[in-house]
Amino acid sequence: MREGAAADEAVAEASRRTASRRELGRHEHFQAISPEVGHLDEKAFQRLMEEDPDEALALLADLTGATDPKLRELARRLAGQIMVDVGRRGRARQRGIGRITSQPFRPDGGDLDLDASMEAIAEARATAGAPDPERLRIRGWRKPGTAVCLLVDRSGSMGGRPLATSAVAAAAVALRAPADYSVLAFGPDVVVAKAQDVPKPADRVVTDVLALRGFGTTDLVGALRVAGGQLQRSPAGRRIAVLLSDCRATAPGDVLGAAKALEELCIVAPASDADEARALAASTGARLALVDGPSTIPAALAAVLGDDRSQPS
Repeated sequence: MREGAAADEAVAEASRRTASRRELGRHEHFQAISPEVGHLDEKAFQRLMEEDPDEALALLADLTGATDPKLRELARRLAGQIMVDVGRRGRARQRGIGRITSQPFRPDGGDLDLDASMEAIAEARATAGAPDPERLRIRGWRKPGTAVCLLVDRSGSMGGRPLATSAVAAAAVALRAPADYSVLAFGPDVVVAKAQDVPKPADRVVTDVLALRGFGTTDLVGALRVAGGQLQRSPAGRRIAVLLSDCRATAPGDVLGAAKALEELCIVAPASDADEARALAASTGARLALVDGPSTIPAALAAVLGDDRSQPS
């Protein structure tokens, strides 16, 4: 896992993998949006957004990796605004009341839950040692609301629509739970683009996700475990991992076990490649939504996150 400065370096490293104008020319509308070096025609882009939003978002995602530095910077500034605007369509209102619950031990989290911690305390007394903090529980106040950890699959080749879909998902999650969310990007390793308890502007999260071009294998188990650790930092009443992936793991590990260890799992998968996602959802009870492109992400998130669900008991 890479977090903090290491994650920033991963973003910087990925940013150095750029696309030439010739490579970007595979997009049908590239010349209309960028008729010359260093130029991005926002009016032409807005027209394309009205005609074909998924194609417009896919092109914009690829422009953020342009070799042309001026075009790249213009695209990143525009992407930070556009992706957040698209993600805003799925914003939800938090609801529910707080309650006292048994939680993993934190020094300042609340009173020790003696019933739940008795075995660890008894073993420590028998050996005249200190109890293992990882086996202790506390009784603490759990706030209402929802904590979300978004896991973005960046393995293999990632650009265009998949990259734009990931960026819109990051924006939508940032707007749904602005004070309590994290974003992970995973391939052969896991990069924490935004930690659960560290503030970060939504537009910067979006541009960092756009910088993380895909490569390598898919360590799905590692990503699910890091997601569980991020969510454990939150005191929210509902803690959800949202997996944006085809769920095809290519690194060893117990995917089913790692998925079942999460309190709540939702899966958002591409409609064109969803067999493994359907199987994982069926095996774990996870809610599943399929998407055709970045513009369908807000509705998919609203569906899997269940805005009309009450807080779990």
